[in-house]
Amino acid sequence: MIEIDLAITKHSLKQLLINLGWISANTQIRHLEKPGEGNMNVVMRVQTDQGSFILKQSRQYVQKYPQIAAPIDRIAVEHQFYQLVQETSCGAWLPKMIAFNSEHHLMQLEDLGVAKDYTGLYQQGSVLSPSDLTRSLHFLNQLHNLPFSGTQLRAFPDNLVLRKLNYEHLFVYPYLKENGLDLDTIIPGLQSIGNDYQSDTLLKKNILKLGAKYLGSGTNLLHGDYYPGSWLKSAKGFRVIDPEFCFFGPKEYDLGIMRAHLKMAQQPAQAFTDFWEHYPISGINLELVAKFEGMEILRRILGLAQLPLTLSLEERSLLLRSAREQLNG
Repeated sequence: MIEIDLAITKHSLKQLLINLGWISANTQIRHLEKPGEGNMNVVMRVQTDQGSFILKQSRQYVQKYPQIAAPIDRIAVEHQFYQLVQETSCGAWLPKMIAFNSEHHLMQLEDLGVAKDYTGLYQQGSVLSPSDLTRSLHFLNQLHNLPFSGTQLRAFPDNLVLRKLNYEHLFVYPYLKENGLDLDTIIPGLQSIGNDYQSDTLLKKNILKLGAKYLGSGTNLLHGDYYPGSWLKSAKGFRVIDPEFCFFGPKEYDLGIMRAHLKMAQQPAQAFTDFWEHYPISGINLELVAKFEGMEILRRILGLAQLPLTLSLEERSLLLRSAREQLNG
């Protein structure tokens, strides 16, 4: 495996891409740059005299947190996600997958150009437009209701190794008293609040019950990490990226994650009123949505994967209390 990053020479990268058959020998690589902040994988924009494209490569660890081991074949699962949905109604919402190589754990994707994710929503006063709320929910509804044959369901990887890694950070790590994370470095006073949740035996019992549902299976294809960091505002419009956590499971998981982030981003009440206008509520277990929503709020405020929140300590505390109520019911 040849690892790519911004330190690789244009000559070495060109030779690799020629060997893979992804560019011709007369293609000139003009510039390499980082298109955005990637959490899980190495992502690079390659600009050539023939146009530009994105390269994405997985490692045996999480790119943002190298101390955390991760399955290197996760990009192969993402590749299969693109293969499943690219020719469906969902394909228009995603960058086009151009090529994949398993030996180098490398994928070539369409370059959406200068784009910005939606993590700016966490800044005070930032509001998701009604049109973007509609688009984000229309994509999710289409994805969750794609029809698949039994053969397709059986052939798709369960992504269980990556999900088990995620499980630790969703359902276990935030509730460990000696997890090595000093919450007071995030905002003074948060550690004392966190200690209370780490001592809540009922909460931890309910969290683990919910975790079992996450590690289970289902017949609906999920994005698996559907939050503002996976949404792009591009010249081509609203787009969705980074489905490496995808799996067949309960629709309520994606829905709960999304609603949790709308809450943490302090979106107006109208967004929650309109939510079910754009995603048909029929057949949805609202209690399960609320539990996944609560879990995501707890793990984002008390866990390792912190967000650029501008919330005060009191605002975080209120969110945590509401989340606990949703889980303890």
